[in-house]
Amino acid sequence: MFRRFFLPFSLVLLVSGSLTASESLFGRVLCGYQGWFNTPGDGANLGWRHYGFEKPDQCHLDLWPDLTGFGEDELHDTPLRFADGSVAQVFSSANANTTLRHFEWMREHGIDGVMLQRFGTTLRDPRLRAHNDEVLSNVRAAAEATGRSFCVMYDLSGLKAGEIDSIVVQDWKRLHRILGVLESPAYQFHAGRPVVSVWGIGFDDGRDYTVAECAGLMRFLRDNPEFGQLTTMAGVPWGWRTLDQDAAADPALHEALERVEIVSPWAVGRYDETGAKARIASVHEADTAWCRERGKEYLPVIFPGFSWANLQKMRGEEAKLNQIPRNGGTFFWGQAQERIRLGATMLYVAMFDEMDEATAIFKHATEVPEGTLGFVNETGLPSDHYLWLTGEIGRALRRERSPTEALPTRP
Repeated sequence: MFRRFFLPFSLVLLVSGSLTASESLFGRVLCGYQGWFNTPGDGANLGWRHYGFEKPDQCHLDLWPDLTGFGEDELHDTPLRFADGSVAQVFSSANANTTLRHFEWMREHGIDGVMLQRFGTTLRDPRLRAHNDEVLSNVRAAAEATGRSFCVMYDLSGLKAGEIDSIVVQDWKRLHRILGVLESPAYQFHAGRPVVSVWGIGFDDGRDYTVAECAGLMRFLRDNPEFGQLTTMAGVPWGWRTLDQDAAADPALHEALERVEIVSPWAVGRYDETGAKARIASVHEADTAWCRERGKEYLPVIFPGFSWANLQKMRGEEAKLNQIPRNGGTFFWGQAQERIRLGATMLYVAMFDEMDEATAIFKHATEVPEGTLGFVNETGLPSDHYLWLTGEIGRALRRERSPTEALPTRP
């Protein structure tokens, strides 16, 4: 029996200082954590993964990490060079010390925890699955050591028909029964049950699996007497409620959402700073009303900016560098404040460590290598600016600081 408890948001606001981050999602800000970066020699035997250095003159990243203070065991040489000729280095997600470092940054800045991405397509390959298990183990240990929380988020993107059951369901059984993921005191709970997220339900982008298969997965996670009894979150399209825009025009999506406890519409790339406030206001009240009428929670997504020029170049396509500008954090802060003003009780930040699409909030460098289309670079800001800002967003959400439209001033 899971001995956790549920508190209404108003009560959480009064006692949040005495609660651990894993007790409830109310008043919490969680970040997506990819954990998918690999390098030759990192022990995972996966080569360059999500860096794009497999071929000359290629690079996936639009954001470069700040590795100041990293240990020698965490640093890996790349083919890129800085202007002075020195070798540009990166980290590997396979290194437990790096994962712990990331969680220490979260603790330092008051960020509550992560939803760890677990891509269904990577579970087909035993080597990739073993790496995913290692990252999960490292995240678990780091969350426990730093007082942060974590939970599993399955991303269904790229799965074929029938693979939700044969891959995702079977993987969750293994995580539950063999790896004992729910035994961690850092595992995120909500409404008295462990949280498991499933991202990629109802998108109109040619996915092979069906909404009906997704509904079966959510039913299993919610109702199965041995492997279920969970609080489930569904990552859905921006147009999920009206079944338009990026959402499939399929009423079965709403039927599937009857089986979940939390609805989280994807916002990345759906607006820039000029249209963010109006775009959010156009859906928030109706979205939350739909959820409230059905006894569900609403988890808005916010993101600091977006860019994938180098990644698209590798795909033979063109994209503008710094496509959705960060503007020193005003874009990020403005989204959060509008969501809080409209009554959000929890927030999801996309992402903690996503460099391919430049949505990462972790420490990133202003001194960047040469030889690519460039990197998102906000000269003059501290490398931990977005970590600090995410912590301030959490404090605003919990009413520990006064909400302000203007970007807060850092002491």
